[in-house]
Amino acid sequence: MADCHVAVDDPRITGRFSRRLPGASANLTLLGVVHDHPASVGRVERVLESTDSDVLALELPPAAVPLYRAYARDGDPDESPRFGGEMSAAIRAAPDADVVGIDAPNWSFLRRLVTRLVADRVRPSTARRVVSSLGGATREALACRIAATLTHATSTTVVRDDPIEYDCSHDDPPAEQAAHERAHVATVQALLGSVDTDGTALAYRDETRERCMIERLESLRTRGDVVAVVGIDHLEALEAALSADALES
Repeated sequence: MADCHVAVDDPRITGRFSRRLPGASANLTLLGVVHDHPASVGRVERVLESTDSDVLALELPPAAVPLYRAYARDGDPDESPRFGGEMSAAIRAAPDADVVGIDAPNWSFLRRLVTRLVADRVRPSTARRVVSSLGGATREALACRIAATLTHATSTTVVRDDPIEYDCSHDDPPAEQAAHERAHVATVQALLGSVDTDGTALAYRDETRERCMIERLESLRTRGDVVAVVGIDHLEALEAALSADALES
């Protein structure tokens, strides 16, 4: 069973959002985040500043990592980055770590997804929706790569998305940030729980994404201690699979 305690005294860092999976030779820390939320930004900063990690694994396509590196370098080094939310904050807080993007699209994801669609003999309409969603994700990853290139080549920071605004800020006390984040997550999960996605294009895509992230994290553990920053909705599945795989090995 995973040791859910991350030894940092901060109300934003609890077993609900952080999981530590000890290994024989290296540890893996999973940090669940809500995109752009001040509590999530604070969580990754505090954990990474107090952790000597060898690898920083981010739920980003590999092609998007250079743009978030540029965001991490931009602005006042004593403050959270202006753009990129918790992902760029993580990069800034772990300057010596090897930063790796573990999300789709990539060849491993495409191979696994096609294999599953064929094996399950999904309806053509579902397959078309899956392919359509992949096209959007691929275009977004390429756009991030182009934005990173322009940012490096000019004095202008190219922003792909405006930061999400919440009813709390980075200046609020950590306890208030944590309470707002918990309420936000509970509301979103209640809404998602009322929607049946089993067997849909979204389910095929996201389940395959999680399996690929699990395999990537397993391989990264051979390189040393890993901190992974992933969406809160993936946290339970990643922990369960990685804990089970560690017991079997």
